[in-house]
Amino acid sequence: MFLNTLTPKFYVALTGTSSLISGLILIFEWWYFRKYGTSFIEQVSVSHLRPLLGGVDSSSPSNSNTSNGEPDSNRQSVSECKVWRNPLNLFRGAEYNRYTWVTGREPLTYYDMNLSAQDHQTFFTCDSDHLRPADAIMQKAWRERNPQARISAAHEALELEDCATAYILLAEEEATTIMEAERLFKQALKAGEGCYRRSQQLQHHGTQYEAQHRRDTNVLVYIKRRLAMCSRKLGRTREAVKMMRDLCVFQLMKEFPLLSMFNIHENLLESLLELQNYADVQAVLAKYDDISLPKSATICYTAALLKARAVSDKFSPEAASRRGLSTAEMNAVEAIHRAVEFNPHVPKYLLEMKSLILPPEHILKRGDSEAIAYAFFHLQHWKRVEGALNLLHCTWEGTFRMIPYPLEKGHLFYPYPICTETADRELLPKAVFHEVSVYPKKELPFFILFTAGLCSFTAMLALLTHQFPELMGVFAKAFLSTLFAPLNFIMEKVESILPSSLWHQLTRI
Repeated sequence: MFLNTLTPKFYVALTGTSSLISGLILIFEWWYFRKYGTSFIEQVSVSHLRPLLGGVDSSSPSNSNTSNGEPDSNRQSVSECKVWRNPLNLFRGAEYNRYTWVTGREPLTYYDMNLSAQDHQTFFTCDSDHLRPADAIMQKAWRERNPQARISAAHEALELEDCATAYILLAEEEATTIMEAERLFKQALKAGEGCYRRSQQLQHHGTQYEAQHRRDTNVLVYIKRRLAMCSRKLGRTREAVKMMRDLCVFQLMKEFPLLSMFNIHENLLESLLELQNYADVQAVLAKYDDISLPKSATICYTAALLKARAVSDKFSPEAASRRGLSTAEMNAVEAIHRAVEFNPHVPKYLLEMKSLILPPEHILKRGDSEAIAYAFFHLQHWKRVEGALNLLHCTWEGTFRMIPYPLEKGHLFYPYPICTETADRELLPKAVFHEVSVYPKKELPFFILFTAGLCSFTAMLALLTHQFPELMGVFAKAFLSTLFAPLNFIMEKVESILPSSLWHQLTRI
């Protein structure tokens, strides 16, 4: 009787409301997935419903598997997602700010600049700064968020004495050209060398003097590295190479852990490639492309470029498919596969399938930020080698057939870390003018597909019911009758088996 009294308007309202609700759920799920990379419904069910239903909460710190079974993999994931300072980072005043003046866009994120501020405090300050008034002022300047306040503090420190770190700040942030930045760095070098010589003589007089000497060493290395980069940008590449070689020797002689953070050998590799001095590039790679040393996109892709250079000018995919790959071609392809496995984002920038932006001041190894930083400086070197980009285009996608899926294990490196997308979104500008590259491509969660299908199906039912109310009413009644037919059959069997008196008493209860 209830089904027979339902009108077509009821079915229109029912299906329309269902379509609206499922559409709202679909929009929310899609927004949540785009922002956080996971399904909201799945996250809630795993995090809250499973423990209530007696399941094991995999994210709980008391989980024995997490605390005992996988400490090495967790530790590896943390180290893989460490953010590193970009060895080839641009000058904030002479390059980043000029981009902002021209385009009106901010090339650096707040997170990236905050990391730089922390680096500057680590490199350029120590506990004994209160002994020198200019250093005390600069210690506060490095903590300032306002660029104009930092620049004013640097000028104030220079009024007291020649302060190397004050010159560094002005060269980085106030200088509007590379030539002006170089002039200020030369003044910083003169002041820094004097402080370094004085602290070197006193470093064994106590821990306070030792910390001061360590700080002065960091300042001196930083100045010389930036001077070498100025020479490289101004076209004096041979002079830059000489300065970078001296810095590499100095870095090996001094056993200060912070010096390794500069990665000066990557600056040297880029300058040697500009000179097309491939023999020296190979010599540097032989020293730093070691299994015990941390890898980078610069090391892996430079090694691939050198091996591709030997065969790329004569490489033809048609000829290779007929006769097979020679030993040299096989070595080049394996080197490309190795580089792509380390950072799968780089080829799209080298092949200009994706547009470049200014590189950030910090990068995440194996992430999109490292790929941008590498391609920004090295694309010209790949173009200079005839056929290298053609070889890369023909072979780079073959890497993914060799990597186990879904990435529980790597092939030549550790499994690709899952945290790169989150860190890259913090380091790179928002999606207004750059879309972060994600690897591996995330499949749409089940609930997004389910709600999309449900929304479409109910919307179609609402439209059909509105257009053909009588016909859809007949179909709805037939569907519900068919749906309840098994239940009616069971009820009839139960009535025929049970005594009528007992059935009467049960229905009364």
